[in-house]
Amino acid sequence: MTAAADVPAPTPAAAGEASRTRPPRTRRNTELALLLAAMAIVAIYLAVVEANVLAAGADEGITVTSDFWMPAAVLTVVFVALHVVVRYRARYADPALLPSVALLNGLGVGYLRRLDLSDTPVAERASLTTFAGAGGRQLAWTLAAVVGAAVLLLVVRDHRVVSRYAYTLGLTGIVLVMLPAILPRRFSEINGAKLWIILPGVGQIQPGEFAKLLLVSFFAYYLVRKREVLSLASRRFLGIDFPRGRDLGPVVAVWALSLMVLVFEKDLGTALLFFGMFVVTLYIATERVSWLIIGVLLFFGGATLAYSLGGTLGGPFANFYQRVQIWQDPFADPNDRGYQLVQSLLGLGTGGLFGAGPGGGEPGIVPLAHSDFVIAGLGEEIGLFGLTALLVVYLLIVERGIRAGLQVRDSFGKLLAGGLSFTLGLQVFVIVGGVSKLIPLTGQTTPFLSAGGSSLMANWLLVAMLLRISDAARRPAGMPAGPLQVGGAPMQLQGAPTEVLR
Repeated sequence: MTAAADVPAPTPAAAGEASRTRPPRTRRNTELALLLAAMAIVAIYLAVVEANVLAAGADEGITVTSDFWMPAAVLTVVFVALHVVVRYRARYADPALLPSVALLNGLGVGYLRRLDLSDTPVAERASLTTFAGAGGRQLAWTLAAVVGAAVLLLVVRDHRVVSRYAYTLGLTGIVLVMLPAILPRRFSEINGAKLWIILPGVGQIQPGEFAKLLLVSFFAYYLVRKREVLSLASRRFLGIDFPRGRDLGPVVAVWALSLMVLVFEKDLGTALLFFGMFVVTLYIATERVSWLIIGVLLFFGGATLAYSLGGTLGGPFANFYQRVQIWQDPFADPNDRGYQLVQSLLGLGTGGLFGAGPGGGEPGIVPLAHSDFVIAGLGEEIGLFGLTALLVVYLLIVERGIRAGLQVRDSFGKLLAGGLSFTLGLQVFVIVGGVSKLIPLTGQTTPFLSAGGSSLMANWLLVAMLLRISDAARRPAGMPAGPLQVGGAPMQLQGAPTEVLR
């Protein structure tokens, strides 16, 4: 009998064990199919917009130009290129993130092109080029933002590397937040809010968009290091464990920073965004509801104090007081102070359930329809059902980001993914709440929809980091994540450790 005959046949158990060790599917083909479907939706939207806008000024029925598909084609090439980067550098990343963001970004470009068509004389609308107007600039910014996201995926092979530079990132984030407040008004203020750095002849930058990414990274690292201390409780009240008084320092410091933003930059949305993302990240780290309660009480207490001082003393509190007054009754002065909010509400009301159709409304009547009030302009044309669908897409992005945080094995990744996801969701809530009169108006932009390079680039970097974290979360244990330099010596990371690298 030969030696080969002495080898026993594989048992069913061994065969089952081998099948269990088979690497999971990367789902990249699913991502590509969803991405192409999203771009098809964008192309259909562009066609309907042209049909309605051009027909409004034509004598012979519906008109669609032969190159209506060009913006969608450019976006498809850009997003497929990013898909290729994800396929080879983050192949286990969540397959729903990139198509969802691409859909929102594409619809934003299409909507801005719709505004450009309306602002163009009727005789020249059919000749409006792909890269003309606000829609063309947004297309160019999309290319730059996607390139930035691709570079991040190529350079940051493991999200834990970010923790090494946590304090530098935190300091840079604080500087970016406070910089518009200390600049003269002519270099920082637009529409009453000091959120910008205005470069004459070049344009404006909103540094707070990048600061949120830097601060979330710092918060995640800090709370991983201080989690045990912040989890200690000294007193139980109404069944809830509250922290010790001496442990409230970080929360009070961030609360004071948010109040400074509220007072000196005159913007409730930015203050709520920074304070909210810290408190929620703190809650994720400690799992104590008491931190949420303390955060809510501190924020509303500070906002109430600022409103009271604005009504009595004025000065730096006057802008916030005025915005609250407008929020309480915008129709008290509908032609002046309340004009923006009144037109926003009328636009949303005109849209009704199904809207006037893409290109069939009058979004140009709403002030700042390309930036702050993009939701109101879109709502008139796609209606409540269309806006609900958009919000569901945002919800999907947030949910997939939180899922990545739940699945990743290291504490820093969990807090970073949770903080980034919540920050995106909170920003959407703040802007939608402002234009629908749920909360006072803010100066925030709608992620991926509003015109503006700062917001687009910052949010694409946010998505790239979520892709990186989801890749680590879905990657099989033991599969190398790439070389990481630790202490001067190369180290091959296997899967994801249980703790952040220090």
